[in-house]
Amino acid sequence: MDSLLQTLHHIPYFRKNVYHMPTTENDMPTGERPSGSTEFILQAQYSDTSVATKELTKSFGWDTYDSFMQHDVQELNRVLCEKLEDKMKGTVVEGTIQQLFEGHHMNYTECINVDYKSTRKQ
Repeated sequence: MDSLLQTLHHIPYFRKNVYHMPTTENDMPTGERPSGSTEFILQAQYSDTSVATKELTKSFGWDTYDSFMQHDVQELNRVLCEKLEDKMKGTVVEGTIQQLFEGHHMNYTECINVDYKSTRKQ
């Protein structure tokens, strides 16, 4: 978890947009609570000591038991990004996660003996 959080923390555009997420009850959709993500990123940036991840993991639905279970870093990244996307919906930072982390690749085929080239974006 630490390496993923440190990596995300060192992406300035990611940090900037997490800071712009709603943080008060008045800014949040009905029934939501302020996200621990903003507080965690802020503390990680300005604290001289290590930062606890309890509020962060609670903010994306994990309890104490889930926090101590072994999780694949890809699963953690998926869960964290999904929760951040949900919290960002309807705000000025909607679409940030997709802009940062969505990628495409091109399939390119070129025949040697026939004049044919094909490209396909996926």
